[in-house]
Amino acid sequence: MSLEKLIHRCTQQDIKAQEWLYREYSGKLFTLCLKYSGSYEEAKDNLQDSFLKIFENISQYSGKGTFEGWITRITINTALKKAAKPGVFLTLIEEVPNEPEIEVDDEIVSGDFLIEIIQELPDRYRHVFNLHSMEGYTHKEIAVMLNISEGTSKSNLARARAKLKERIETYQNSRKTRLL
Repeated sequence: MSLEKLIHRCTQQDIKAQEWLYREYSGKLFTLCLKYSGSYEEAKDNLQDSFLKIFENISQYSGKGTFEGWITRITINTALKKAAKPGVFLTLIEEVPNEPEIEVDDEIVSGDFLIEIIQELPDRYRHVFNLHSMEGYTHKEIAVMLNISEGTSKSNLARARAKLKERIETYQNSRKTRLL
């Protein structure tokens, strides 16, 4: 079935079409929810809420841009709105520190470890890091999405990278020491 026909059937509340859409995209969107959620359970809730919004608004998909991009944006916005709490993002008017270079030894540091340490970042850092480094949003776009200044976005990204660098270096050094 074509995507256009599937979307049309979803606008008609066709349960089979909605199930197919869910099965097709839930894995990717759940991974996305994990990036912006504080826990596995919260990510599951965010995924469910995202699909409810997708099905509720699917008739608004205009065909401009990819459908996957449209549902990705809904999912990110849903997770960010649920995570938004007063005072989550530090507002800073200081110079943004230079972003540290992170050298990762692929033989020592696994992808699972990287995901784990990204999940451990404070929400304000994790959200900006994921939006900028993983999703490719600009600081200007992030500022609008999170209702913060561009400077705060840049600062939070720099601090996230510094924390990640510190964790990676500590981990790599401890692993190298054990191998000696």
